[in-house]
Amino acid sequence: MKVSTVLSVLTAIQAVAVSALPALSERAPNHAAFSKVAGRVFEIDEKVQYFMGTNTYWIGFLTNDDDVDLVMKHMKESKMKVLRVWGFNDVNEIPAPGTVYYQAMVPGSEPYINLGPDGLQRLDVVVDKAVHYGVKLIINFVNNWGDYGGIQAYGNYFGTNATNWYESAAAQGQYQKYIKAVVRRYKHSNAIFAWELGNEPRCKGCSTDVIYNWAKTTSEYIKSLDPRHMVTLGDEGWLVGGGDGSYPYQGGEGIDFEKNLSIETLDFGTFHQWPHAWGMPYEWGSQWILEHDAIGKKVGKPVVLEEYGDITTNHTAIRLPWLDTVYYDTQIAGDMYWQYADFLSTGPTPDDGNAVYYGTPEYKPLVIDHAARMVAKPVI
Repeated sequence: MKVSTVLSVLTAIQAVAVSALPALSERAPNHAAFSKVAGRVFEIDEKVQYFMGTNTYWIGFLTNDDDVDLVMKHMKESKMKVLRVWGFNDVNEIPAPGTVYYQAMVPGSEPYINLGPDGLQRLDVVVDKAVHYGVKLIINFVNNWGDYGGIQAYGNYFGTNATNWYESAAAQGQYQKYIKAVVRRYKHSNAIFAWELGNEPRCKGCSTDVIYNWAKTTSEYIKSLDPRHMVTLGDEGWLVGGGDGSYPYQGGEGIDFEKNLSIETLDFGTFHQWPHAWGMPYEWGSQWILEHDAIGKKVGKPVVLEEYGDITTNHTAIRLPWLDTVYYDTQIAGDMYWQYADFLSTGPTPDDGNAVYYGTPEYKPLVIDHAARMVAKPVI
């Protein structure tokens, strides 16, 4: 059978599945308290508090439910409150059976969303386990980078690139269809901390209006689907002007953190911290944290240090000063390290040089101790 015929059949099956299979949220509504903004911090499980969290981009792609359970159990034991996961996994050709993917955009066929056991049902497991262990999830919808599809996968299908994707009616139409499918699935779950527009959106050389307008339009759309959950951008927090004029302050990536934070339908701000990748000294990280805290105070919204890493052999020495700055010197609502790591049935989880593995000596000062003090930190 021709590939195009196979894909047509798959598309038809998916269409039937969409109409026949209720959203997860409709099958198992969960009306417990939702996380929400409380001044410069958040109310989580009906308690106003600071938090520590982490990132596991890979958890929704695991095929063993017990592995997902183990990670969530260890998260709870460690007193980490929020976990950021990839809510996207886009492909331009159908992978081998058993390989997880969420959305297929195969040239010559209609795009479709994979609702099967190797599709969003894997994300269902993550949400279910998060409910069980009281972990909250930030779920994002697209990647700026080529990993797991992202903007590049849309480009392969729609002929867009990394900059004009944000203003392509066709690409944005499919992106919103995908958002609708995911939001509908989980919008009644209190496991969702926030919906996130994307991972590190950039529009290199563009006016900052491009991403501002995209963020405004998309966040308004999400709020129209689900007004009860929070929405955030997922950007790296580039600052336009200030500093010493070095890369993080030049505005060349099309992001203006303060401008975007003013969007009414974005509930809180995110920023990332990768000094080694940006040509900055590690010590500069504390300045970056203080600068974003000041903008959060000015705008009157919570700000979260959503990713930070260092790619060194001594994570503790590099990161502890950053964590002390967050805890002692700011009202940063939470920090989420990149990346959580554990030992699963298949072996150790991915390590890009930033992983801090559960149970290792560095895990105690960087995670156990810091998470405990963040949840106990008095809210002013």
